[in-house]
Amino acid sequence: MLIIPVKDGESIDRALKRYKRKYDRTRVVRRLRDKQQFTKPSVTRRQEKQRAAYRQRMQSKAEA
Repeated sequence: MLIIPVKDGESIDRALKRYKRKYDRTRVVRRLRDKQQFTKPSVTRRQEKQRAAYRQRMQSKAEA
């Protein structure tokens, strides 16, 4: 359960924004979506390798 203390004089909109940000960081929605369908371990590994290669390309591009 997420607890967001509301400070004195803070608007509800601001507190709600902090709650949403904190909720997104817990990645609850992403885990629920991942569990909706089964993905084979080989597919997961392949996707992780592709992501790592992409990140490496972008990082080398940024350094150049």
